[in-house]
Amino acid sequence: MQKFWQPVLLPLFLFLLSASGCQIRSELILATTTSVVDTGLMDFLLPKFESQSGISVKVIAAGTGEALTMGRKGDADVLIVHAPEEENSFIKQGYGEQRTELMRNDFLLIGPQTDPAEAKGLEITAALEKIARSKSLFISRGDRSGTHLKEQALWEKAGLSPDPASDAWYFASGQGMAETARIAEEKQAYTIIDSATYTVLKKTLTLVPISVQGADLKNVYSVIIVSEEKCPRVHEKEARAFLSWLTSPEAQKMIEAFGSSTYGEHLFTPLGAP
Repeated sequence: MQKFWQPVLLPLFLFLLSASGCQIRSELILATTTSVVDTGLMDFLLPKFESQSGISVKVIAAGTGEALTMGRKGDADVLIVHAPEEENSFIKQGYGEQRTELMRNDFLLIGPQTDPAEAKGLEITAALEKIARSKSLFISRGDRSGTHLKEQALWEKAGLSPDPASDAWYFASGQGMAETARIAEEKQAYTIIDSATYTVLKKTLTLVPISVQGADLKNVYSVIIVSEEKCPRVHEKEARAFLSWLTSPEAQKMIEAFGSSTYGEHLFTPLGAP
């Protein structure tokens, strides 16, 4: 005879998981930087992975800060992010099981062709100093994304700390990379952008590269698997399968080829298997 309490065990278990902040899901959830989505890379890669693995992937475009917050809440199974210090903190706090460098491109400082700050060709910190000194318009993402965090680090290295609340020339868009670039275009302002997104958008922009070289502008994207210990319903097995595929020779060749036929250049450089 079935115990009277047995039918309530599963609902109770699900309730406790829900109360802990974990969601019950039937698909792999990927929280990834907006540049990876805006460029079309995920649309290019995922059909192949899904057909080979049978794993369905839901993509949520978010700045790195928001993606890491989703990971902490158990709202995503795997992350693609590009802010190394924040990523390392996430791992040390136990929220991430593994961090693997996947691919890279570069950050660029772009601005009006008239270059009111006379910053073109300068090293990035010198260019930012010129922009601040001349009070030329600058659009920041202002959203704790990887690009925003990089921009803040560059201002700090230049010995500056512009604030949208007090500096009339410095604006925070609070938007993703593509939308921030469009705002900068409308205002004919300077902004920091990743090279892949700029390549995709440049036919619609009059903004041109101002500062493009230097180790400070390297942009590395990493994959992080969210810890199953923090949320038992995280799909760690599927996340590991996704990571394994992303770092496989097949996927790395796809990443390397992406964009070349459409834009005449590669948008990302793969960093190989872990």
